[in-house]
Amino acid sequence: MLNKLFNYIRESKAEMNKVIWPSRRETKNYTLMVVGVSLGIAALIGFLDYIFSKALEFVL
Repeated sequence: MLNKLFNYIRESKAEMNKVIWPSRRETKNYTLMVVGVSLGIAALIGFLDYIFSKALEFVL
């Protein structure tokens, strides 16, 4: 059982060495993109919520 664990760790390390990690600049750009899209969608949902609330108030 211990041999299987060591084999798993060795194979995991080998796979991690194959990964092409993003640069610091790419990570920053992707993070800003995710934050921007999230804020945009939050604003859209907030706007739609406001419109539907006013429409419901008008109907009732």
